[in-house]
Amino acid sequence: MLLKKSIFLGITKIIFYLFFIIQIAVFNSYSDTLEVNEKFAELDILDKVSSKTSNINITIGEEIIFQNLIISVLKCRNSKFDDDPEVTAYMTVRDLTMKDKDKVYIFNDWTFASSPAVRPFDHPVYDIWLKNCYS
Repeated sequence: MLLKKSIFLGITKIIFYLFFIIQIAVFNSYSDTLEVNEKFAELDILDKVSSKTSNINITIGEEIIFQNLIISVLKCRNSKFDDDPEVTAYMTVRDLTMKDKDKVYIFNDWTFASSPAVRPFDHPVYDIWLKNCYS
């Protein structure tokens, strides 16, 4: 009888430890793939008419009005790689001067700081570049 109780306790301890080790392994692998969204984005805006560049900081999820544009950054991420860091952001831009109801956004896509030509912001008066994301 005593032998059966100690075997049962030993098996339950082994199962508990295995469960605990598996939970730690799963959590560590999940935390490596977990992406942290930043709270602020830094943008440079060029006015092509006056040749003036403005640097603005925008809170993620909020809209700001810059002259005739309504700019909103919905997500902003820094890559976790140290050798070649990449800054990406999901940005929407509306033009207040456009009265066309069919086209709501003049830009609604991801943008990349290292290569803005991949998803170019095409506007006759303004150019917008993503510079940085930070908390």
